[in-house]
This record gives sequence, structure tokens and C-alpha cells, in this order.
Amino acid sequence: MIYKEFKGYKLSNLGFGAMRLPQNSDGTIDRDAVEEMTAYAITHGINYFDTAYPYHNGMSEIVLGDALSRYPRHSFYLANKYPGHQIASEYHPDEVFEEQLQKCKVDYFDFYLMHNVYEKSIDVYLDEQWGMLDYFVEQKRRGRIRHLGFSCHGEYPVLQRFLDSPYGAHMDFCQLQVNYLDWSLQHADKKCELLRRRNIPLWVMEPVRGGLLANLSADEAAPLLQARPDESVAAWAFRWLQTVPQPTMILSGMSSLAQMKDNIDTFERVSPLSDTEQRLLQAIADGKRNSVPCTA
Repeated sequence: MIYKEFKGYKLSNLGFGAMRLPQNSDGTIDRDAVEEMTAYAITHGINYFDTAYPYHNGMSEIVLGDALSRYPRHSFYLANKYPGHQIASEYHPDEVFEEQLQKCKVDYFDFYLMHNVYEKSIDVYLDEQWGMLDYFVEQKRRGRIRHLGFSCHGEYPVLQRFLDSPYGAHMDFCQLQVNYLDWSLQHADKKCELLRRRNIPLWVMEPVRGGLLANLSADEAAPLLQARPDESVAAWAFRWLQTVPQPTMILSGMSSLAQMKDNIDTFERVSPLSDTEQRLLQAIADGKRNSVPCTA
């Protein structure tokens, strides 16, 4: 497993995202599968696990918390998020945070994010009447949050505005949607450059664009498989990220043990794409310009 240093932490470069956990036929989370995947992840070097309040209608935190409770607390890093992006008449960060700790069966979160800062949610986060920033900074002071950050799906001006706000001085990291399609389509290149100038470490979400870049057509996949017959189509998206120097953490919302095994194999070594290989992906990206800008 590739590891990255972050403020004294040794983080697996691949993180297990709990947004798309395996499901039973009735739509509930397959707990046995999650426990098997969690065990495999930890055994093979993954030490970063990411969930959020709304994932799987609130069940992701519970199921992941149950699975991780089998392991010593110091053996993994757990990330969670505050749902300020959800439309509500009022916001109570204290109540949500306490609920999240209970659901995840932990006393603290290693990483905690303001979830999905974008055009419609940024005013909620910046509204002082809810006291979000003061509350979470206090939880960090008390050791119940080790590192504060935020995820952002907004355009460049939103990212800049948030970093220029009082939040900016307290953000230890930023999670962005970065992949070879959104590098230009959603101006991820410019957003990453802004983080670099601000010395804010980059966390990557949606590296395979919600599965879109892992499920190419036969015509799109053919030149990739010919160039690297020993690697999957999904691996190409991760290899492309190895040409981007910034990512400390790359999250993948894995839905099966097979996906996890393939991803872990990819992250056993650094093997960035050549210029010729990058042009193959650019051609695929050019053909997908009409894709939906965001993922579910």
C-alpha cells in the first residue's frame, strides 16, 4: 500500500468511502459484506474510512461504525461530515455531532468535514447564527475532532470565497472531485492550483466519477487494455491521479470485495501514466463532455 504523510499521520493513499456500500435485494446495506470488506481493507493496509450523515439514509455511519468497532481505535482513521448542505429550517451542529459519535461508536473523529460546500450551501455555513465554525473549532480544541476540513462541489469562486472566509484559517485539508474528466470540465485543475497556493492538502473524491470512468464502452476500453493488459479500466483513473502531485488521500466508494481487491492491487505501487497514455484518456474525456457535471 502506498502511504502519504500528513501532520504526523501515515495515511493509506487509498481510502474506503462508505457512500456506495454493498446492498441486499431490499436496498438495505449488506452488513456481512461490509464486515468482510473492512477486514480485507485493514489486513491489506487501508487505514482511512470515510462516511457522512446522509449516506445510505443515515445507515452508513451505523454499519461502518459496527464493522470498525471490532478493531482497536488507534488502528484506523475515521472521517465524518456535517450536513450543512442539506436544506433545513434550522441547523444544530451540536445535536448532529453527538449523534454521529454515537452511531459510529467512537469518542472522536480523526477527520471531520463541512460537507459539500457549493453555491446553495455556502451561505448556510457562513451564517453566524448557526455557530457552526465556533462549535467545530471547539470540538477540535477538546480533541473530539483531530483535523477539520471541507468537501467542495462548487465552482472556483465558491471555493475561493470559503477559503477567504473565517473558515479558511481553520481548514486542514480540502476534498475535491478530481478525475481526468473533471480536470477541465469542472475546472479541477484551477481548484487544485488554488489549494496548492494556500498550502492546503488535497483529498480526492470521485476518482472514477461514480463508476462512469470504470465502466467504459468496449471501444473506449480497448486501447487502454491493450496498452496495460495487466490493469483494469478503473486502474487507469487512479494511475492518472498519480500524475497529479498533490493528492494525499484518494477516496473510492467501493461496493464489492472485487472492486476493493482491484483497487488495493493498483495502490501497491506507483506507476503514473506516460504522456502517450494520458492522451488516450484525454480522448475519452473529450468524448464525454456532455456527462452530468456531478455524481449522485
